[in-house]
Amino acid sequence: MGDILVEAGELAPEDLVTALALQQRQDLRLGDILVAHGMTRPGAITQALAEQYNALPADLKQLPPDPRLIDEMGAEACLALAAVPIRKLGGATIVATARPDEFRKLQLAMPQKFGTAILAIADEKSIHAAIVAARNRKMTRKAETRVAECDSCRFWYAKGPRRQLFAFFVAVLTAVVMAPVTMMFTLLAWGMLTLILSTMIKVAAAIVSWRAAANETRAAEGATKALRLPVVSVMVPLFREEDIAARLIKRLERLDYPKELLDVCLVTEEDDLQTAETLARTALPGWMRVITVPVGSLKTKPRAMNFALNFCRGSIVGIYDAEDAPAPDQIHRVVRRFHACGPDVACLQGALDFYNTGKNWFSRCFTIEYAAWFRVILPGIAKLGLAVPLGGTTLFFRRHVLEEVGGWDAHNVTEDADLGIRLARRGYRTEVISTVTQEEANCRLWPWVKQRSRWLKGYAMTWSTHMQNPVQLYRELGARKFWGFQVMFLGTLSQFVLVPLLWSCWLLAFGLPHPLGSSMPGWMFPVIGATFLATEVVTILIGMMGSTLAGKRRLRWWVPTLHFYYPLAAIATYKALIEMVIKPFYWDKTLHGVADDEEPVEA
Repeated sequence: MGDILVEAGELAPEDLVTALALQQRQDLRLGDILVAHGMTRPGAITQALAEQYNALPADLKQLPPDPRLIDEMGAEACLALAAVPIRKLGGATIVATARPDEFRKLQLAMPQKFGTAILAIADEKSIHAAIVAARNRKMTRKAETRVAECDSCRFWYAKGPRRQLFAFFVAVLTAVVMAPVTMMFTLLAWGMLTLILSTMIKVAAAIVSWRAAANETRAAEGATKALRLPVVSVMVPLFREEDIAARLIKRLERLDYPKELLDVCLVTEEDDLQTAETLARTALPGWMRVITVPVGSLKTKPRAMNFALNFCRGSIVGIYDAEDAPAPDQIHRVVRRFHACGPDVACLQGALDFYNTGKNWFSRCFTIEYAAWFRVILPGIAKLGLAVPLGGTTLFFRRHVLEEVGGWDAHNVTEDADLGIRLARRGYRTEVISTVTQEEANCRLWPWVKQRSRWLKGYAMTWSTHMQNPVQLYRELGARKFWGFQVMFLGTLSQFVLVPLLWSCWLLAFGLPHPLGSSMPGWMFPVIGATFLATEVVTILIGMMGSTLAGKRRLRWWVPTLHFYYPLAAIATYKALIEMVIKPFYWDKTLHGVADDEEPVEA
């Protein structure tokens, strides 16, 4: 094929030499290497393959495939094989493929009723477009229901659960009015219990994280440098992203993973004209492509990723956000870690940091919070053997496991945390690796509240989904993970809901009137005070530890101000709980690009 391209003037001889040298070290087709490096056009590859295999090039716009044949073969199978049946001709079927070297494999996968296969050549992009055009409704429905009914939060569409939640709120408020002292004692006791338990998990996580950081070695990564690198697909969901494409390309170009092995999929919505126009004005490199998700009954990030997963080429699938700037060696480190660890490790979670830390107080606190979470608490949770609630970006999965568990719940507004629990229920583990992606910190109050509200609503959704059958959940997770799940999800929600009550205890510390002051036994005052003091000390120490591990020691002076930062999540929690009743699936989008005048530094 290289000779054909050179003779046709579509490829420089020196580029052919370079591409052939690359092909000797990688399990890739020559055409993929040439296109990834911009050495020739995709159309030229199609023409050369047609000449090489003595087959006709197929124009799938002029001769669209028969949808019935796609159904018989299966749309997912067609996408996996990069092939599509076009027409039946007597006892034969014309099949267009972008991989004629795998035609024998394609013939074995075809239904027997297709008869003899007649080879035609088309590029992969045209094949994908033809399949989507013929079966977009069926594929979008599957993307929306990819997760099984019993594992999905779709039951919240029914009025019953929302009415029950509303009735619970009314019952609690009624009890507070009818027996205020008893209820306040009960709620205070629950709040103190969840506070103590969550603090214990944080302390345990901090201890194991500190030990791991002190003993960290890269020997395992270095020992695998000779492995044959796989294709890695990275999905970047985009929605109403104006002028983000140029910055995104610039940031992803810094990745030092071989570009011919990098498959970056920009996932857009069909009716998002703003993003489509932005991408149309941008010259995308050969290793980056657009996947357009057809309009469906809902529009969420997990639905879009479920749809795009069918089109990914890699055996490893990663997720980035539109504003992300990953460390240049990140993909290499992910591949090497997957190679070194056991098959039970299904997911690798990277750390997040921010390039607009110094914007204001919010961005500083946001950075400290994430440093504590991704450098201390989350690695500790993983090392303690608890179920890891995933973050939404810098995630990498073994593709076959991701498909096995059903991908993402298209209806959950924190699909990442839910997926982390489903992986744990099926016996898989998540590891947190020390590679960093920089992104934009949410540095404005109301956008912060909206974003945090979506996360907390998703936590509530995830907890209620997995607790539909607590006995089964206990059996699948085991005691440690089950109770850890309760503390991390129900405990977190409880603390934020009860922030006003917990904070009211400061009145007692200053000798001010309090509804419980006359009813509270004397021994409770020092117990509450000691608990609050201990949790504050733990929060400060973990914040300082996280800032140190993130290489941002200057932020340590701001750590004590988190005392006024975390309670703001109470506003977000009330918003989330109200939405659970009136609009549980509403997705509050976070606006990107507010601080993009600040360029990411090298991680």
